[in-house]
Amino acid sequence: MADPAPAPVTLAEAGGWLGFELDELGGRSLGTVHSLYVDAENGEPAWLIARIGRRRRTRLVAVPVLDCAGAAGRAWVAHEGGAVRSAPTVDPTRPLLREHELAICAHYGIGERVGRAAAVLGRPEGAVTSKPQGS
Repeated sequence: MADPAPAPVTLAEAGGWLGFELDELGGRSLGTVHSLYVDAENGEPAWLIARIGRRRRTRLVAVPVLDCAGAAGRAWVAHEGGAVRSAPTVDPTRPLLREHELAICAHYGIGERVGRAAAVLGRPEGAVTSKPQGS
């Protein structure tokens, strides 16, 4: 019998992770959850924006929200720290276009037929597919 698909992360749940410490799969701290991107069409959470690095060398990167869980003031991402640290930098004040999202998905190894990549692949080239929460 196949394992059931994980329940989608709700906007309220992901929004509750803002300010949480973000840890990699092995438990090592990567940074903090800074903000969220939501799907431009349905408003569902699409990406956590994580502030990673230390002091003056921080950057903001997108992390697939479906690969995250949170509790007790911490969030965990089901990716190795190196993958998160080397993820493309994002500007959480600007929307993501289809091509940007597909590049971020490819970085995390998310194939075109699954997850977020499948959700945006059929949208027109150049389309805004995710926007900062609250915009």
